[in-house]
Amino acid sequence: MTESFVRHDVSSAPEAARPIMENTLKGFGFLPAPVAYMAESPELLENFMNGNALFNKTTLSQMEREVMIMTMATRVECHYCVAMHSAMLTKSGADQDLVEALRERKPLEDAKLEAIRVFTQAAMEGFGHVAPEAMEAFLAAGYTRRNALEVVLGLGVYTISTYANRMTEAPLDEPFKSFAWHGEH
Repeated sequence: MTESFVRHDVSSAPEAARPIMENTLKGFGFLPAPVAYMAESPELLENFMNGNALFNKTTLSQMEREVMIMTMATRVECHYCVAMHSAMLTKSGADQDLVEALRERKPLEDAKLEAIRVFTQAAMEGFGHVAPEAMEAFLAAGYTRRNALEVVLGLGVYTISTYANRMTEAPLDEPFKSFAWHGEH
């Protein structure tokens, strides 16, 4: 673990981060390591939390958002994100074949979910540029141009968490350890 980063608790965190941490603690029942580390920069933590709240308000379904997040998380190899979102998908009753396919970066059986997975990959690989054929395939799957921009929002929000988690080497919290992912897929 990187010794230069502090895993804060509510009492050691900068004052501006404390209300966010307290709210997160209430929601999870524990303080996830990424939040404890991001608290070092209250602005980063607030930006991530606000961005995540906005992403959750998009017209994409919860499952579509999770597919986008898992696609990004496996691509940038954020071990914490993959484990946490695998746990969240499992808890929500998602089909385990879907969870495993996402973890292994394999095509999804559901055509519409596969379309958002492929589109997310294309947006990441092109740094936002998406070939006309990729956009057409995304739209043909039933998505809209608004959804395309919502994927951009999700990529922006999760760039914050995936990069911060990797930089701080946030360790897995106990509730996510059984979903550990090592990127060897």
